[in-house]
Amino acid sequence: MQGRITSFEKKEFIYWFLNKFELQRREAAWLLTYVASNATLLDHVHFVDNTESLSKSICIASRCSNNRPFIFTKNRRTSDDVETAFYDLRAYSEEELYICLSFKGNSISPEYAAVLEANPMDRQNLTQNYAFSLLAEIILDEVSKEYRKRTLYDEIDRALAERNKEKFLQLSEEWRLLLET
Repeated sequence: MQGRITSFEKKEFIYWFLNKFELQRREAAWLLTYVASNATLLDHVHFVDNTESLSKSICIASRCSNNRPFIFTKNRRTSDDVETAFYDLRAYSEEELYICLSFKGNSISPEYAAVLEANPMDRQNLTQNYAFSLLAEIILDEVSKEYRKRTLYDEIDRALAERNKEKFLQLSEEWRLLLET
């Protein structure tokens, strides 16, 4: 996965893909040909592994794939109608479009890897997951500290009740250090 992929590279890849694989829906091939021929649209096209949480995406499967033939998603609404996708692409060619292709060997294809980009929502999800794990760690630390305070307080009381000066001084020092952190 790279950073910036040129429109020329995307166009070349689309033509390679169309020459190499037969799609489950012939209209999807026409749609990809339209995408390859539209420079404005190509500037906003991104090839991704998955389209989860993306606002506008198209998933296309070749005949050698068991996935659904065609899925167009925009703002969480999905359609299997290629014509709907075509009219949207024509009307809103400057919106970001994420395309996921399902074909035999896509995970090991150097041609696909050359144009493949990371799903931007994956990075956001990773950031959110990191933030949640950090928050959970902070909460766990606080709960652990509160539990240790309670048990230490009980142990100090026990040392006092048993008149164990050595144990009392050791636990009091631990209590002081715990309060400083």
